[in-house]
Amino acid sequence: QVHLVESGGGLVQAGGSLRLSCTTSGRSISPYAMGWFRQVPGKEREFVVTISRSGSNTYYADSVKGRFTISRDNAKNMVYVQLNTLSTEDTAVYFCAAGIVGGSSPAGYIYWGQGTQVTVSS
Repeated sequence: QVHLVESGGGLVQAGGSLRLSCTTSGRSISPYAMGWFRQVPGKEREFVVTISRSGSNTYYADSVKGRFTISRDNAKNMVYVQLNTLSTEDTAVYFCAAGIVGGSSPAGYIYWGQGTQVTVSS
């Protein structure tokens, strides 16, 4: 069992930045691909970015490519995503997830955090 807790969300103006953290506990995240997803009310959970077990490979949704950067520290069991040049369209609850399969589908992840709200004002 892996327990995930997101933090770092908040209110930011358009063009601003935030750094989200995913604190994990229970067992090492080393065997898992890690991902970030986001969701707005009434819509399906949307893929944002994923990182491989070692951190050597990443894959971003087109909507965030060049603006967001994911990283992980397996020794600390932490995952991060730097959100830059935020726009109002990035407003959502952001979720951290861990899975053996990984990828861009929520089905590839077993463990999920409760989410952290990111609100971007114009």
